[in-house]
Amino acid sequence: MDDDALEYHESDPPGKIEIATTKPTNTQRDLSLAYSPGVAAPCLEIDDDESAAYQYTTKGNLVGVISNGSAVLGLGDIGAQASKPVMEGKGVLFKRFADIDVFDIELAHDDTDAFVESVAAMEPTFGGINLEDIAAPECFAIEERLRERLSIPVFHDDQHGTAIISGAALLNAVEISGKDLADLEVTFAGAGAAAVATARFYVSLGVRQENITMCDIDGILTTKRAEAGDLNPYNRAFTQDRPDGDLADAMVGADAFVGLSAGGIVDQEMVRSMADDPIIFAMANPDPEIGYEAAKTARDDTVIMATGRSDYPNQVNNVLGFPFIFRGALDVRATEINEEMKVAAARALADLAKQDVPDAVVKAYGDEPLQFGPDYIIPKPLDARVLFEVAPAVARAAIESGAARVDLDIDQYVERLEARLGKSREMMRVVLNKAKSDPKRIALAEGTDETIIRAASQMIDRGIAKPVLIGDETAICETIADLGLEFEPDVVDPTSGEYTAYAEHLYERRKRNGITHREATSLIRDDTNYFGSVMVDRGDADAMLTGLTNHYPSALRPPLQVIGTADDADYAAGVYMLTFKNRVVFVADATVNQAPDEDVLEEVTRHTAELARRFDIEPRAALLSYSDFGSVDNEGTRKPREAARRLREDPSIEFPVDGEMQADTAVLEEMLTGTYEFADLEKPANVLVFPNLEAGNIGYKLLQRLGGADATGPMLVGMDKPVHVLQRGDEVKDIVNLAAVATVDAQSDSS
Repeated sequence: MDDDALEYHESDPPGKIEIATTKPTNTQRDLSLAYSPGVAAPCLEIDDDESAAYQYTTKGNLVGVISNGSAVLGLGDIGAQASKPVMEGKGVLFKRFADIDVFDIELAHDDTDAFVESVAAMEPTFGGINLEDIAAPECFAIEERLRERLSIPVFHDDQHGTAIISGAALLNAVEISGKDLADLEVTFAGAGAAAVATARFYVSLGVRQENITMCDIDGILTTKRAEAGDLNPYNRAFTQDRPDGDLADAMVGADAFVGLSAGGIVDQEMVRSMADDPIIFAMANPDPEIGYEAAKTARDDTVIMATGRSDYPNQVNNVLGFPFIFRGALDVRATEINEEMKVAAARALADLAKQDVPDAVVKAYGDEPLQFGPDYIIPKPLDARVLFEVAPAVARAAIESGAARVDLDIDQYVERLEARLGKSREMMRVVLNKAKSDPKRIALAEGTDETIIRAASQMIDRGIAKPVLIGDETAICETIADLGLEFEPDVVDPTSGEYTAYAEHLYERRKRNGITHREATSLIRDDTNYFGSVMVDRGDADAMLTGLTNHYPSALRPPLQVIGTADDADYAAGVYMLTFKNRVVFVADATVNQAPDEDVLEEVTRHTAELARRFDIEPRAALLSYSDFGSVDNEGTRKPREAARRLREDPSIEFPVDGEMQADTAVLEEMLTGTYEFADLEKPANVLVFPNLEAGNIGYKLLQRLGGADATGPMLVGMDKPVHVLQRGDEVKDIVNLAAVATVDAQSDSS
């Protein structure tokens, strides 16, 4: 690990961070705007009004991570220079999880006054200050003095990060164990910065201060020791008027143990001395006060165990806190991070742990089940939803407590946060909001599948659709109970109801294609794809999703046979929406038509453009080939050229379209407006129609894997009623997104 870490940090360029520009710097004019003489204009605006710095500079998204290296986790007092890799790493986490920029500042100051003065002088630079790895008790005084002097948030993560994350875990542990915060007897091992801050925070959550027993290396903090001058002013508040004793004495009868000290100081006998169903947070790193297995096996009742390690359940990891707390604080221009904001963060984390966990998070942690209970009381750090839960909660608390300098519409704020994590989330938010306005009934053909059931639960929770689960009702209800989901499903069981009318409907549709009454009845009873297709065709459901457990062609066949294409369509097509950092493109056809002629290409272009508009994207279509505008003339190039000509000459087409053209011509503005200034596209295309299925499938996968695009789809266009065929391996979020698309499709059909 050491060798790998050194190579990781040493590889060119050294370190882990860099500065990137956010505005164009390609021309002389760009440079004159970025620096002299143009930069004078924002300088003068800020001179007139200092708050304009948030408008014209990065201040509002810039945090200073500042340390003197006097208490680096696991390494001790290694000094300012040696602490720099840690501070750079902190900056990486800020950027990765909350899109916050960081300057790491290492100060060679041992003197508290000098440290405070240096940090205070940097207030104009930053929107917030994250103090890191500063020894106790100096860290208390430094934070207090800076909080008093500065009008931006100051947060010592070593104190408050552990307090907030373990506080969230405590809220859920208490609920699971049936205990009451007000009656909780808590024993602390450790009396330093993290322990004192955590104990204070537990009091804010509802633990009574007199119920907290704190121990340091010399034993229980007692009033006798305080009178003897043995304690500092900060941990003195947690003394107990009781006889001297050691940690073993303090743990007898305790409901909860909180370890912020050293590894291996707690044994199984000490765990057995605790109250029923004990809560043990052994957070010393890298070795906890007691090992996970040792604590869990020490007794027969429920032991709720958390550590600071990632290789065991319930990791208390500060990355669940500071990026998102600062995100919320920065976005309301908070003057501080107060107790109300910290409590809001903890409660948001606790609530998130009770929600269904995304498949991507489960996969990232070894495909082990993650479900609210003793082994899952806090979310995982890689859960992207933490941003959308914690930052808004902190922002709201800042507004309500008077710490905010700007107000926010929280719903709109969540959408802005989603956009920070990628264009695909921003685009899907458009469709999700439309779906919420008028949810439709979505038939889910694979209703007994666990992933489908979880997706159905989220559709209801988010208000985007009314899912109908098709399948064995008993099996569906048992799966819901096993998953711990709380919703009453709308279930249609083809084997238990009277569906003669469905069989008759299928027979009438397919009797000229060789199907008999008996076969129609059997298909309705045994094949949920045919059942769902008939359900939609009859109007008993508005749309249908299938394909998660079937090959794409076999899943597509029943809806094509029963529902068919729309009145204005002869062909269906599969479309992917690919989202890059600052661009969205729709790619067709990637799943259905193997060798389309000009008729198919024309129709696919039209329907894909219509789909783009459902995402509030004004389409610009390019029909792709390996030639540009007739540079090669053969049967293959004539098809997209002819389709483009027809579309351009069709008065009903209200979007620009051109072709045939090469892919780079279609997406590069300088080629469209320079080399091919005659092209009907004045801006890069956002609807890319490939000449055949092979090219389309290869193209979208290369863009996704090598180009770093997020892919949403495939979305089926051209059907008479909304049907979307999932891919094997799709996650819950993919299913929910396609359900939203199907709902919006159905809204269009009913309008």
